[in-house]
Amino acid sequence: MPSTSDVRPAWVFDESPIADPDGRGQRAVDFLRLLRHPKSRLPRQQFQLDPPFERIVRRIYGPTDDRGQRQVRTVYLQVGRGSRKTSLAAGLALLHTFGPERIPRGENLIAASDRKQARIGFEEATSIVETTPQLAAAARVIDSRNRFLHPKSGSRFEAISCDAPSQHGRTPSLVIVDELHAHRKADLWQALRTGAAKTSGSLIIIATTAGRGNESPDYPLLEYAKQVQAGEIEDETFLPIIFEAPADADWQDEALWHRLLPGLEYGYPDLPSLRQLAREARERPSDRAAFCQYYLGIRQQNSLSPFIDMAIFDAGKRDIDIDQLAHLPCWIGLDSSSTTDLTAVVAVFADGADLYVKTWAFIPADAVAKRSDRDKVPYIDWSRDEWVIATDGNVIDYAAVAAHIEDLCQRFDVQEIVADAAYAMPILQPLMEAGRPVLTMRQGWFTQSPALSTLERAIISGRLYWDSPALRWCVENVAIHTDSAGNRVMHKGRSRDRIDLAVALWMAVSRASQGAAVSVLDDADFDPARFVVTI
Repeated sequence: MPSTSDVRPAWVFDESPIADPDGRGQRAVDFLRLLRHPKSRLPRQQFQLDPPFERIVRRIYGPTDDRGQRQVRTVYLQVGRGSRKTSLAAGLALLHTFGPERIPRGENLIAASDRKQARIGFEEATSIVETTPQLAAAARVIDSRNRFLHPKSGSRFEAISCDAPSQHGRTPSLVIVDELHAHRKADLWQALRTGAAKTSGSLIIIATTAGRGNESPDYPLLEYAKQVQAGEIEDETFLPIIFEAPADADWQDEALWHRLLPGLEYGYPDLPSLRQLAREARERPSDRAAFCQYYLGIRQQNSLSPFIDMAIFDAGKRDIDIDQLAHLPCWIGLDSSSTTDLTAVVAVFADGADLYVKTWAFIPADAVAKRSDRDKVPYIDWSRDEWVIATDGNVIDYAAVAAHIEDLCQRFDVQEIVADAAYAMPILQPLMEAGRPVLTMRQGWFTQSPALSTLERAIISGRLYWDSPALRWCVENVAIHTDSAGNRVMHKGRSRDRIDLAVALWMAVSRASQGAAVSVLDDADFDPARFVVTI
């Protein structure tokens, strides 16, 4: 099992000294301890600021630069769900609105992904104000605007969302960005970070759980935070606080949970509830992905609703010699593409209940380098190893794909060639004319849902064997949509994902599971012009 020694910032727990030359960190802690929280179980409902979070507060506010100003200007805090980020964010917002970090007419904001989430942040802060007598007497709450004021200084707090009208023109002194990974666009984030740059001594705090993929607004900031945390970039104004398990960590290890969730030893999140979630996640891949993302900080590169646990799929990896499969019946799945995307050919050989899979992905040779950069996969290496076949030119050579399938038909006992009709006719036509057993399969839940169940059973039972890294990549990219009737269809988890080989796989496995079909070539009246059978 990988080491868990570096899954959290050591300074949060090691009791090492934190500079506080002006006592600013101590004043921040003292203010937070004066607050009351309606759900607190401490005496007099005292705001719960446990040691790890106290050290985080001290580290944000204590150190100063050579001008005597607060050194930290941006904080990136990634920690698991249930760690009371919302309460901490509300407390810090009050510190800047009513406490020692208050400035005259200061604008302090919590920026959420939508109005509902913004309302949660506002209500959290308001509940603290109403429970703390000193603040209740000093605050003017404007509930309809998610805002309250400190009339004496003109300082104000507001919870806003990225689905609200444009926020350009603001000059905030404090910005707390809630769950940046969930923001649909970077517009609000960019407006607020540039607005904060206009205010002397401004502070930006990103408080988030782990996100998904590399296209959400949080990803560039996370990459920068990791480089600062690793010492690759020197930036004393940027404070990264990242709790993140390795991707291959034992997600069921409770010792790992305690290292990654700093509040767990203090009762949050609830350990029995966490154990129940883990028990359920053992059986459902989508729940497991969510558990790893939201509690262990493992950024998911595929969909939140994955088709299969990749550890189970990986158990089927084998070195497969296709020539040794010549005695077995074969079904070929074809997922054709437009002019430049991947075209997928998958051959499934059935040995009783065992299915052996060989795959080929076709891509224009002129696009290999560009697609490698875009899709972030080694097409060049895969092309060298023949997992990917680069056809001449800058568009897919359909004739080369047809020739490849024809070669498979001549070498093996091909029962059927099944394809999605979209874009496939330039490939299917010469195969039809050669008398090959071609079928087209309509795409939709009525064909795909039962086929996915068949494929899923083959994988989970350990009956599906494969050897292509390109196939694995496509399967990992699959997202599953389930309708109200329980029907499932696959789609791409992100716009840049490729699932073409997975689509061809389910079609071929679906037909192979139904056994050998009666070949129309046995029909004396066979006519290639009417040969395509649609199912």
